[in-house]
Amino acid sequence: MGNRSFRATLILVLLLTSISAPAVAGEWSDDTWLENIIGPERIANGDEFGCQGYEGISTTEENWVIEACRDYLLESTNASRWGIAPVSFGISGQNLDEETAEQLTVSGFMIVGDMLSDVPEGLISVTRNGASLEKGVADTSLIQSAEEDTLVSIYWRARIDDLRVREDKDAIAWLEQQQLWLTTWGEWNLHRIAGESTIANLEGSRITSVSQPASTWSVPGTIRLKFDTEVSGVYNSSGEQYPVISSDSRKLETGWRQIEEGILLTQAPGTSITIELEREPDSVTSSPVVTFNDHHHAVTVVGHHTTNLFQWTTDFVNSELVFTWLIERPAGIERSWFLPALALTILIAVPVTIRYLVKKDIEAQ
Repeated sequence: MGNRSFRATLILVLLLTSISAPAVAGEWSDDTWLENIIGPERIANGDEFGCQGYEGISTTEENWVIEACRDYLLESTNASRWGIAPVSFGISGQNLDEETAEQLTVSGFMIVGDMLSDVPEGLISVTRNGASLEKGVADTSLIQSAEEDTLVSIYWRARIDDLRVREDKDAIAWLEQQQLWLTTWGEWNLHRIAGESTIANLEGSRITSVSQPASTWSVPGTIRLKFDTEVSGVYNSSGEQYPVISSDSRKLETGWRQIEEGILLTQAPGTSITIELEREPDSVTSSPVVTFNDHHHAVTVVGHHTTNLFQWTTDFVNSELVFTWLIERPAGIERSWFLPALALTILIAVPVTIRYLVKKDIEAQ
């Protein structure tokens, strides 16, 4: 009887072992939400996809994840509505060594953030200066008090391991109502560069604005044209009327808007726009505009360590806010032969053991 109890206990232990055996961390899995439904919706909203490497791997210690993360992202989605390849990279920590910086540049990245104390030449640094959207951490005063023509970068992370981070609904609702430029890391910086590379020339009563072709994304830039006469029409290179931008527009778009003493003109790189005036002006001045639509400043929410786009975007399905998503390839579950082999052993051993126990009972009786 004791022998039979021992065997029964052994079978139970084997079964429990197969059920409770821990998963083994393996290579890497894919976030299919990047290419399905959510990814395209976020691109249409104006969001940007950047990189943050591979889950659990230090980028500064393992530089291979920089190019690998870029390729992983390219296989799933465009980085922005303005361009294909990602230009922004999130670095955890405050230090960035020369070797890592060189690998970032070689891989096509030009913007890094967002807690770095110093950035090597050739890269643009973005600083976390808008607190977080986490409940109890959000600080709307930092957004309100931002200096003119600056970018406020707000931190967001939906999950830390298995812990869900609670969002501050009141701060989100307040932010959604502000008349600010809603943008991303890449869009903000490339808009400025495009504006600086736009040149306007006056011939009689006609101004021609030419924007130089872009070397990366085709992000429009804005210039302010000042003159002392009225506008009779604004046209693209095909002679079609150029669209008018509403003063309430908070997301980057091409077009023009009448302002005091002239117009704001936002045009795509590599294009030519003609402004017809009612008479020849005494003079025309042109200057780049840092913040789209002449808003006081801009804001972006940065989704850090985004391993699952569904979880990171759940609280913002119908939100107008624009995000810079720093994508991190999630760690996968390694397929091991141990559990299948154990299951096969149990399948064979259980009926054999039962037959043996039954036989022993019959002999005992």
